[in-house]
Amino acid sequence: MSIKIEHLNYVYSEGTAYEKHALKDICLEIPHGEFVGIIGHTGSGKSTLIQHLNGLLKPTSGKIYIDGQDMWEDKSKLRDIRFKVGLVFQYPEYQLFEETVYKDIAFGPKNMGLSEEEVDRRVRRAAAFVSVGKDLLDKSPFELSGGQKRRVAIAGVLAMEPACIVLDEATAMLDPVGRREGLSAVHRLNREKGITVVLITHHMNEAEDADRVVVMDDGKVIMDGAPRQVFTQVERLRSMGLTVPDTVDLLDRLRKDGLDVPLTALTVEECADAILAAVSK
Repeated sequence: MSIKIEHLNYVYSEGTAYEKHALKDICLEIPHGEFVGIIGHTGSGKSTLIQHLNGLLKPTSGKIYIDGQDMWEDKSKLRDIRFKVGLVFQYPEYQLFEETVYKDIAFGPKNMGLSEEEVDRRVRRAAAFVSVGKDLLDKSPFELSGGQKRRVAIAGVLAMEPACIVLDEATAMLDPVGRREGLSAVHRLNREKGITVVLITHHMNEAEDADRVVVMDDGKVIMDGAPRQVFTQVERLRSMGLTVPDTVDLLDRLRKDGLDVPLTALTVEECADAILAAVSK
């Protein structure tokens, strides 16, 4: 699924004393199958932007095209678009409200009017893909750990077989193990199923594995490029209240201490090789 955003503006409480211009002339294109990481400090407009991608918010002005179709041109097609663009919220509890895990995962497919057999097939396939075991399907979702809830929420979206999945802080409040498990599932969706992924994150080490990184500040897109391009702009990112991946932070400190190392080494192995090469000169 491809997404094209043209001159998108959004104003909260327009015309009131509480008016806030949350998005300002956003222009973005996301080709089919791309993995895009969106970063920015709290209040930069990230969550507001992604709520436009499946029609939870309507633009104050501007256009959003899903596979070339203007999302708001024909409101009768908006429901179908929402099935194609799945949104996983920051807090999975917002998406888990049924008596059992099975019913939660089945909620979307049932609303698509699918047969019981097809719903069951999708539930079990989606659950298996994100490592939600059969033993969990009959449990209450509120008995699960944070990581399990996150995977169930992703499974519920995946069961609708979307062409694009949008994740708002997918690893929020998870421990390191839960974070790795959640990210692994998301990357598998992208690699194995070709699903377009849009990931909002505050963890720079998560964004470094994306195809592209989009940096937002004050409702605008400030930077947009490959991770190796974006994360070399260390001081610019810090001026916006952002950090950089741990490897880049280390290399930046070594450069300031006089060691001639590049800032483009993102992985631990690349970082180690860069330091070894510099000290061997």
